[in-house]
Amino acid sequence: MILVVVADDQPLIRAGLRGMFDHADDVELVGEAADGRTAVELARRHRPHVLLMDVRMPVMDGIEATRRITSDPTAAGVRVVVLTTFDEDEYVYGALRAGASGFLLKDAPPEQVFEALRVVAAGEALIDPAVTRRLIAEFARRPQADHPPAAPALAPLTDREREVLALVGRGLSNAEVAARLVISHATAKTHVARILAKLQARDRAQLVVLAYESGLVRPGSG
Repeated sequence: MILVVVADDQPLIRAGLRGMFDHADDVELVGEAADGRTAVELARRHRPHVLLMDVRMPVMDGIEATRRITSDPTAAGVRVVVLTTFDEDEYVYGALRAGASGFLLKDAPPEQVFEALRVVAAGEALIDPAVTRRLIAEFARRPQADHPPAAPALAPLTDREREVLALVGRGLSNAEVAARLVISHATAKTHVARILAKLQARDRAQLVVLAYESGLVRPGSG
């Protein structure tokens, strides 16, 4: 059973998700929050597998709430998925930096919501490649995203692993990485797992951020 907390200040959004989860056999809604502070409290209390987090919330915004949850040992294992709309692009990069495991559009159909919950609960990151390419490239080119000329944090990686990380940073899935490098899907998956371990990264979402912040990937590249 996947335990879920929903954090959104819009009652209609919460009601819609609640009704959706009522008809799911493998998802249980264990809490609802109308502000960021309550979301943090519910994460600590219930330790859900997934917390769906809106960004624009009173008391404490979703990015700060995400940062507190992902850095809090008492909420270990809670994975945050940011609820967003396309007109909130500027928040997504900040949410990923704060530790979110990905994002989900608010108007996503039920089947996509359930698939997202299962993916994240299983330990994967929820980053749609097509959306990621646009989002990360857009905000990585902003002045505050100042890339260092060198990337000492990537020193443990082999040349092949750097290639794989660069492709992950551009939003490619494991299957797309495999096709681009002419390797098997299993090999691509193994490379990603080794990169996660060597960089002590939480998940694929964090790898996307690291790829840009290290300067390995730059907007408009490949």
